[in-house]
Amino acid sequence: MQSTDRVKAQLMSADELGRSLDRMARQIAEIIDPEADPKHTFGLVGLQTRGVFLARRLQQRLRDDDDLNVPVGILDATMYRDDVRMRGSSAVIKPTDIPFDVSGRHLVLVDDVLYTGRTGRSALDALMDMGRPASVRFLVMIDRGLRELPIAADIVGRHVPTLPGEEVRVRLNEIDDTDGVWLVETDTPHAART
Repeated sequence: MQSTDRVKAQLMSADELGRSLDRMARQIAEIIDPEADPKHTFGLVGLQTRGVFLARRLQQRLRDDDDLNVPVGILDATMYRDDVRMRGSSAVIKPTDIPFDVSGRHLVLVDDVLYTGRTGRSALDALMDMGRPASVRFLVMIDRGLRELPIAADIVGRHVPTLPGEEVRVRLNEIDDTDGVWLVETDTPHAART
């Protein structure tokens, strides 16, 4: 958590987060039809930062449970955001690495929290600049509502209605040394409204 956060509730434990990932992996596996798509033109694209780790976890589950080898790409859509100029020098650009052609491929865009819809919109713009996917589905661990743009997730771990001044923190072992999801109250507006 950030030092200004006041925890209001733990929304998901590590076990609950794992079970949600199991369920979401099953939903992805149902979309993939190896007989109809013998070339396996399917891919996961994780949004920097936590979406990348969620995509890798989903990739592992698909490999272990369904013997599906689904490639993972990494996308930073910061420069496509409509508020990047307002953030000035505080905008941190992270690597984008999609090791497959997105054109003609069925993609699942993976992120941790869906809020205003601006990150989802910018990610779609970034993907379209790379090619023309056959389809794009959106997967998020938490949909917290309060949308500003008409963006919706196709696969959701949990819907958590929030109020202004509340934020959702998804924490993952890979970078946070803990797994879980928390609802927090903060005094400062979130720097990157997603």
